[in-house]
Amino acid sequence: MGADVIVVGGGVVGLTTAVTLAERGLRVRVWSRDPAGATTSAVAGALWWPYRIEPAERVDGWSLATLAVYEELAAAPEETGVRRVAGLHGGERLAALGGWAAGLGDAVEVPEGLRVTLPLLDMPVHLAWLERRLAAAGGTMERRAVSGFGEAAEAGAAVVNCTGLGARELVPNAGVRPVRGQLVAVENPGIEEWYTEADPASAATTYFFPQPGRLVLGGTAEADDPRTEPDPGTAREIVARCARIRPEIAEARVIGHRVGLRPAREAGVRIEAETLPGGGRLVHNYGHGGAGVTVAWGCAREAAALVG
Repeated sequence: MGADVIVVGGGVVGLTTAVTLAERGLRVRVWSRDPAGATTSAVAGALWWPYRIEPAERVDGWSLATLAVYEELAAAPEETGVRRVAGLHGGERLAALGGWAAGLGDAVEVPEGLRVTLPLLDMPVHLAWLERRLAAAGGTMERRAVSGFGEAAEAGAAVVNCTGLGARELVPNAGVRPVRGQLVAVENPGIEEWYTEADPASAATTYFFPQPGRLVLGGTAEADDPRTEPDPGTAREIVARCARIRPEIAEARVIGHRVGLRPAREAGVRIEAETLPGGGRLVHNYGHGGAGVTVAWGCAREAAALVG
């Protein structure tokens, strides 16, 4: 089957981009080495918040466009995986945030930090919903690894590169680096609000997110660490940090461990078009680091505009 567009990469950025293109009437095929549930996106926490993402001057628009979509999707949380949940950003102040903070309608500064209600996504549910929405728009998902974008250009008039960490070899772009994030899932002892606190001087962060059937604890941000196996010592440290905030977490039964490699890029997100040697159009949409969920719809719309 021919296609107007081949989207390479089936994580949240690739699927959101594919949905955007398909709903504009284009014939879209997604080529992904892994099923959506096995991508880095499936491991994400995933709280809407512009975390570790550049360039700062473009993040505002991408983030707020995505926030508006998630607020609509939160009307059907069981279907879309998107809920609006209250929580606390420890030590945070509005003055320290970017222009995107204008979208935080109920944010209130308290002595401990910033209280605000934000979209919190159950990523396995959300990725499955994106796949269904793509299919409803006539798009298809295919398990397929590629060795180069020329291969995809033979099957589609345009190619969109949403390969995340894979862009390091495929583009190639040596500025793409893994930032390792480790999580622990425990039985929820009754916690209904999320909490986050970042330590700028450390690779460690402290957060917990109440998800259906579990409480997700984190985390780490270890640059240039490609390990995908959970580290038992790191897991114990994560639980201990979270338990200092909510002591009942210390006794919660551990039900799983997860590791994801955030696809960071030294120059920040890259969204631009180029012409392939054979004349095909290649649009890049990668380098989202730890904020792919936060900017997915804004970046998808910009990339779709470049497809034409």
